Amino acid sequence: MGDRGRLVLPFDTRRRLGVEAGSPLVLIEADRAVLLLTQPELLRRVRADFKGTGLVDSLLEDRRREATAEDSQ
Repeated sequence: MGDRGRLVLPFDTRRRLGVEAGSPLVLIEADRAVLLLTQPELLRRVRADFKGTGLVDSLLEDRRREATAEDSQ
C-alpha cells in the first residue's frame, strides 16, 4: 500500500481478473480482512447465494394473495 492509501494490483492479477483502468471494484471489509471483487463477480456471488431460495416465487405468491384479498373486499 502506498503512502496515500492506494493499492496496486500487479499486472498479471489485473489481466487474469479482466480489470482495467476505471473498472468498478467493490471492497468488502469483514473480520479484519478485505475482499476486493469486480462488480460482475459480486453479482455472480449474490445470485449464487440466492439460487434455489424461491425468493421471487415467494414474493409473487404473497402479492397474489394480497391481490385476491383486496378483490374480495
